[in-house]
Amino acid sequence: MLSRRSLTLHSESQATVELSRALADLERRRAHDCRLAPDRALTTLTEAASFLSERGLLTRMPDSALPSLFAACHEEPARTGGRGFDLWPRTKWIWSFQLAAQPGALLTKLHRGKSLYVSVETARVFDPLVRHSMAAAGGDDARLLDHLGEHGPSMTDDLCLELGWDRKRLKRARDRLEPVGALISDGLVFEDGSNWYFAPVRRWDQAFPEPAEAEDPIAAAVSAGVRAAVIAPESNVPTWFSWPVPVGTVDRLVRAGRLVRPAPGWLASGGRSAGC
Repeated sequence: MLSRRSLTLHSESQATVELSRALADLERRRAHDCRLAPDRALTTLTEAASFLSERGLLTRMPDSALPSLFAACHEEPARTGGRGFDLWPRTKWIWSFQLAAQPGALLTKLHRGKSLYVSVETARVFDPLVRHSMAAAGGDDARLLDHLGEHGPSMTDDLCLELGWDRKRLKRARDRLEPVGALISDGLVFEDGSNWYFAPVRRWDQAFPEPAEAEDPIAAAVSAGVRAAVIAPESNVPTWFSWPVPVGTVDRLVRAGRLVRPAPGWLASGGRSAGC
């Protein structure tokens, strides 16, 4: 007959096995859904657009648990051992400029100032946060936003001329406004490998005139990120977006069933999505 200690150890062992199995299942689902396996590599720009629509958001380079456009390409870099642009895919690099021109796609810098492709549906999650940042703008930031609000989307050279600013002054304002989504631009737009042009700068509300509502927009953004990643280290969450995640946000989402902890230190989507 098993002793109480033996039963306890047996129960703990079973729990460990079940935990490991649950994590393995989620990792397999992540590999499939985030196209981390070579046999799931993106082969066309249309597939890349569908990938963004499915996940809701994509980083350009793989730098976190969030799904990545270039990671899903599974193509060798332009130059092995290089840095910067050398690490971009040898031939599919152009997708990083063409994806934003696809229907339902938006290029932002909401990933703490780095490129983040967002589907139109997921953009609505960030809308209250962006509008709050726009309303809080002052100084040159407010002046730039007011100018764009009056004159509409504008090219960089036109903004410098009309505002009487040099490029450095304009860049400083953009560097503050773009990470919080107040300004957006598709940047370089490539029609093909040799024909390109710069897209104009525009306000967020010129892309999304109708405001969206959310009781807890930070929580909604975190939920969207975890859903996109399938499973993510909890410590990774604060690195995703330009706004800080208040203490207790993740615990509140877990209690509400919108997120689950399949193992200590890990997060996955729960069964409830209300309020996102």
